[in-house]
Amino acid sequence: MRPLRLFLLVPGLWLVAACSHKTVSFNSRPDAPITLAAADTLTTAADTASAPSLVAKRVSMTKEQERAAKDKEKAAQRKPKKKKNIFLGERIKKGYAKSGPKGKNQKVEIFYYLRTFQQPNPFAPARYYFNPRKRKIFKASTELNASTDKVLHGPYKMLQGGKVIETGYFAFGTRHLRWERLTRDNTLLTKTHYEMGFPRDANITYYDASQKQVKEVVPYLNGKLEGDYVRYNENGQLEWSGQFENGKRVGNWDRYWGFRNTRNRLRYQYQYGESGYEPEVTEPVLVKEYNRNGVLIYEKDKLDNRDKPDTARPGRR
Repeated sequence: MRPLRLFLLVPGLWLVAACSHKTVSFNSRPDAPITLAAADTLTTAADTASAPSLVAKRVSMTKEQERAAKDKEKAAQRKPKKKKNIFLGERIKKGYAKSGPKGKNQKVEIFYYLRTFQQPNPFAPARYYFNPRKRKIFKASTELNASTDKVLHGPYKMLQGGKVIETGYFAFGTRHLRWERLTRDNTLLTKTHYEMGFPRDANITYYDASQKQVKEVVPYLNGKLEGDYVRYNENGQLEWSGQFENGKRVGNWDRYWGFRNTRNRLRYQYQYGESGYEPEVTEPVLVKEYNRNGVLIYEKDKLDNRDKPDTARPGRR
């Protein structure tokens, strides 16, 4: 029986050998021995050794390093602080003012004023301030009140119907650098340069040789009278103030008493035309008059006490 079993097993072995796949070697030498491990893969030991690991390694850090990393992460998430508004070395605050009827003709002023009050130059032709209670910009004729008046300082812009019609800068309550006036279609009307309130092309005269006591400031632009005009008495008090436009007097012109012991006490206020591009008003209209004590004794179409005796005490308003 054993030879029969061996005979039956031999054909099985022959069938296995006949059905097995032939292994192909990548070795260029056909007589080289075949290694199954090398034949089944192209990866070498060097490749596996240099391949990056997919398992994240934990980096050991000290408590100080962890604390510093957390602080850095919080600082990156923290919102950056807004820079403080500063102009010519002074801290300023933004303000708004509206005037005129609502709609396309309404004027909106965007400006800045000093956070810390400083009195403007008293000899400047014009000084400007903002009154928060009245929400309006005023042109000062006397010293400002530190508790109620905000001295303009910084960029200025006026818009009408959403269109810019005037731009410039203020410095300590006076006009500074370049000022432009435009139409709604962005056509330039005027351009004036100022230096701390004084027009760059102004004709300035003085009472003294050291040029400290101003006598008169006559503003010019391209050979024409343009801008704020002032004239002082020899004692330093205002005598006249007004404004030129296109070579003509416009707006209100003020005449002062000129007392030495009172600062710029108004006497008369005359009114010229609204624009220098209209026919010039040769005879101005008297709109207000004050007596020597600062009491209003005449206002156009409202009161007229010029013939009545002055019962006010000297120096009382």
